Amino acid sequence: MSTNRRVAVTSPQTRLAHARRRHRARWRPATLDPAEAQRAVRLYRAQRRRSTLAVALLFALIFGLPVLLAAFPALDGLRLLGVPASWIAVAVVPFPAMVSLAWWQLRRAERAEDDG
Repeated sequence: MSTNRRVAVTSPQTRLAHARRRHRARWRPATLDPAEAQRAVRLYRAQRRRSTLAVALLFALIFGLPVLLAAFPALDGLRLLGVPASWIAVAVVPFPAMVSLAWWQLRRAERAEDDG
């Protein structure tokens, strides 16, 4: 019979977070002075407007690709390196497009913070 004890290994940050949670009072959101609050509201609205376009483009990509493939069934016959073009369109195109869209949206959000 083994006498080894089992030990839970956790990150130091995890232990600190658990310790803080036990010993702190109830959490309250920080209050902003009126000028900062107005700036925060303006920034929130600007980023929300900018994100609407990004979300619309994402939906167009996700839902438009199947519609496009249904509209052009000839893409099933077109082959690139022995693989149907429709498969490549579904398996390869969306992921770089979503990464590019996310990068673009991040830059726009950062620009809104810099401007505001």
